[in-house]
Amino acid sequence: MLGVQLRSFGFAGTKDKRAVSTQRVTVFKQQASKLAALNKRLIGIKVGDFCHVKEGLLLGQLYGNRFTITLRGVSAESEDIIKASAVALGKHGFINYFGLQRFGSSSVPTHLIGAALLRGEWKAAVSLILDPREGEKNAISTVREYYKESGDIDGTLRQLPRYLVAEKAILQCLKRSPGNYLQALKAIPRTLRMMYVHSYQSYLWNHAASMRVQKHGFDQVVLGDLVYSKEEYKVKESFVAECEDVNDNNMDDYSNLDEISETDLPEERNIPVKVINEEDLKSGTYAIEDVLLPLPGSRVIYPSNDIGEVYRDLSQKDGISLTETAHKIKEFSITNMTGAYRRVFQKPKDFEWELLSYTDGTIPLAETDFDVIANSVKSKVREEDPTNGSKELPADSSAISVGGDMLSGKVRDEKINNEAGMQSEKSQSGGNAEESQMALKLSFTLPASCYATMAVRELLKTSTSVAFHKSLND
Repeated sequence: MLGVQLRSFGFAGTKDKRAVSTQRVTVFKQQASKLAALNKRLIGIKVGDFCHVKEGLLLGQLYGNRFTITLRGVSAESEDIIKASAVALGKHGFINYFGLQRFGSSSVPTHLIGAALLRGEWKAAVSLILDPREGEKNAISTVREYYKESGDIDGTLRQLPRYLVAEKAILQCLKRSPGNYLQALKAIPRTLRMMYVHSYQSYLWNHAASMRVQKHGFDQVVLGDLVYSKEEYKVKESFVAECEDVNDNNMDDYSNLDEISETDLPEERNIPVKVINEEDLKSGTYAIEDVLLPLPGSRVIYPSNDIGEVYRDLSQKDGISLTETAHKIKEFSITNMTGAYRRVFQKPKDFEWELLSYTDGTIPLAETDFDVIANSVKSKVREEDPTNGSKELPADSSAISVGGDMLSGKVRDEKINNEAGMQSEKSQSGGNAEESQMALKLSFTLPASCYATMAVRELLKTSTSVAFHKSLND
């Protein structure tokens, strides 16, 4: 629509396509009026609040995200149980696991591909990416089966959905250089191929975090734990970010990644840490929220207690060394990565919760930022007159411009009133009345690379497995 390349745009992080999200985006040398005009053509997106800035945004410059999540159909033996769970989440936080987004929702988790890359098994990695998988759409399964049985690259490419970027890149390279599996893997956009290795780091971290809680609980620091060194560094929340996920919802959807392949993932942070000793335990200087675990790399240290062995044992079972590389390809080597540290427990910031009741599941229980703008029409319909005070504007002029798109306050009010009326009618019409249900509305802020899904998991005590999450869509 603008006639510019995707690299002209800058953003600090990706957002979940299933969410209604708001974020800052920069674009190089464009006029606000031209951008505002797009609102008449864009579907499912609005732009506005334009201003000039000296520099564009870069991936990784994100402090964090503010979430508003409404959980419908909440049930418990009593409201007190729900309230107690919400209070506990705000007070104690949650285990800071990497979420399902980090590993993908297919039957072939991305960390398995990452493990093959770290072992230098190029052909195996290619097979994991291309081979048929359980649970995929029939159209995709058919294409994968066709290639596995026929080896027909041209025929497969003609049928391959455009969003399967990795598969497309591999096949195009194998067509030019048959049997060169390493080169085929390097043909995958850098952002995407590095995601495979990062997901293996995350896999090790998640397992170590589970063992840390299982062996030592979640209420005290123990000998050998890692913490930020308070003597050397004042902790900043921004340092909990390691690298942004390529996609914050489904790792099988790689659309447009070929356009941003030259944008590297942000550098992994390396900040001063220390190992807890007896003196630290006696002084009580450090609390459980200070405890860290490393993402493997060449510049990190590991806990000196039994959790350090968890990393080594699990990676050895996968045929991977954390200190030596199995090949000479640096980008597919843990020893070539800096590594990073991540809090084991994360408390949500500015945590708020509200217990609601509703009867109509189609009526929103939370306002989006766009709703807030639309509702502000009511405060704009009265114009200040310098001589006579305020005066009412004509009904047909009670509209404001939102990024070039007109929103009628009158229409908006009628919509709200109609929804309220429908709700009221249903509650008053005996046989047709729907049973009242409870909903829990949560609002909180998390640092970059922390997952709201893991906070909700802690609240609901639900599984993080792929199978469970897929069942929610059935």
